[in-house]
Amino acid sequence: MKKIFKLTSTILILTAGLGIASTVNSSTNYLVADKSHSHMNHSHKKIEIPTGKPVPEVDLFVYQDTMKGWNLELKLTNFKLAPETVNQSSNPNEGHAHLYINDKKITRIYGNWYYLGSLEPGSNKITVTLNTNKHEDLVSNSKMIMDTEIIEVVAQK
Repeated sequence: MKKIFKLTSTILILTAGLGIASTVNSSTNYLVADKSHSHMNHSHKKIEIPTGKPVPEVDLFVYQDTMKGWNLELKLTNFKLAPETVNQSSNPNEGHAHLYINDKKITRIYGNWYYLGSLEPGSNKITVTLNTNKHEDLVSNSKMIMDTEIIEVVAQK
């Protein structure tokens, strides 16, 4: 069901052609799909995907956990998560992801699923970027390869 919400939001964004976020009500929280490429402050070098190489893609899904917290799922295309080669030579189609919450780097992600214990009440911007083994940000056509979801968390009374 949440997949349908995300797809609907994405279609609305693409149809509008404005990159403006679309909101979908999901129980007491709101899931907002935002496919825009914001400019976070990164201190990593960037690697442009070479012409002729498959361009990696990441699609971030955020699911509210039934007990507490949030489950993040990364769906990847043309990219392999390779924790065994971290800090080794760069390959534009393998590496790891970096997780940012509200533009603050939280951690590296080495698998397709990640559990997030809690989020602050209010609007929370969750972003994942794809990075090489040497932590360079992957870029295609001068845009970072990333995905962002905005989660509105209602304060508990």
